[in-house]
Amino acid sequence: MKILYFYQYYSTPRGSWGTRVHEFAQEWVKRGHEVQVVSSIYSKSDLKAEKFIEHQNFDGVDVTVINVRIDNKQPIHKRLWTFFTYAVSSIWYALTAKADVVIASSGPITVGVPGLVAKYIRGRKMVFEARDLWPEGAIELGLIKNQTFQKMAFALESRCYKASSLVVGLSPGMRDNIKGRFPKTNVISVTNAANIPLFATPKSFKERDGLKPKRYAIYTGNIGVVNNSIWLLEAAKIMSSKGSDIDILIIGEGQQRELIEQEIIKHDLKNLKIWGLMPKEDLVSYVQHALVSLVPLKGTPVLDTSSPNKFFESLAAGVPVVQNTQGWMKEFLNERKLGFTLDPNDPLELANKLIELGENPESISEMGRRAKDVAAKEFDKDYLAEKMISAIEKIAS
Repeated sequence: MKILYFYQYYSTPRGSWGTRVHEFAQEWVKRGHEVQVVSSIYSKSDLKAEKFIEHQNFDGVDVTVINVRIDNKQPIHKRLWTFFTYAVSSIWYALTAKADVVIASSGPITVGVPGLVAKYIRGRKMVFEARDLWPEGAIELGLIKNQTFQKMAFALESRCYKASSLVVGLSPGMRDNIKGRFPKTNVISVTNAANIPLFATPKSFKERDGLKPKRYAIYTGNIGVVNNSIWLLEAAKIMSSKGSDIDILIIGEGQQRELIEQEIIKHDLKNLKIWGLMPKEDLVSYVQHALVSLVPLKGTPVLDTSSPNKFFESLAAGVPVVQNTQGWMKEFLNERKLGFTLDPNDPLELANKLIELGENPESISEMGRRAKDVAAKEFDKDYLAEKMISAIEKIAS
């Protein structure tokens, strides 16, 4: 089977971004399928290009790179322009590339455009992969305020779901949301995965910035409003005032990095450290030796359905999770006893919880062992790649 995969954020483990598509495509190639991914340049991935269009190969996966750069620091009008440019450029491949099945991986919702072209003009089976609930999330977070744009985006979302032979939601919450609004849709949940060999294989701790193993909480990812990064800043201030020896380590990049760094200097916060982007292969050691992994998000209903990579990778590394959404992650952590859910608007609660956990290493170790077992059984990349390709093979036949 020939699979054409439209996804704007392709990265390998040498980048600082999620590797789901890379790893899934690798497994599908091993099964005898041909996979062509049409991507663009994301600031956190390891893709590079000199020409506007380049064809590259990563471990058997054919990647067509459209040299349009996307960065979370870009203003919203610039990001919308990059989404539009990628969608229009991708139409050529929707019309010409060999394919039995076309996968459109959103967000942004504009990725659905080449998928719809392949569906309606060439008669190809379409799979729509919902990585988040676009445009609902962007509207709820105030990123898209123009009502005309909102109506257009919702119309495109509706058409993508209705045109697809299969919809893949990246969390049980997304699956249930989509099924509730579009009951006739064939929708399944295939969560983000964890590279178990990478994250579960013990790595030695690399000393840096005075960090001590199991005496810091780690956050990896975007530094911004959606990720509730100020929650971490305020918790660090409280912990510093209490004289706690627990640090908070932020590894990433984003709109609020400069603001937080200024606050670190202003308040002399030696317990809050920000490092820039780091290849996933180097990141593993710092995740494994953390006390807990932080998965903060802004407290809005649409983010309760989120499926962040760091959640799965932390569990695979044997590290409990502290998060603040009220959806499926909360239920999952409570049922399996793998972490804690806190109030996204209460940094004092976060500070007190980290101090408390730092005083209970035995319970953290036990929780970490359970996390590792659960991740190996339920979030292994090969298992989830198999789950998704089996569903695709079923609709293709």
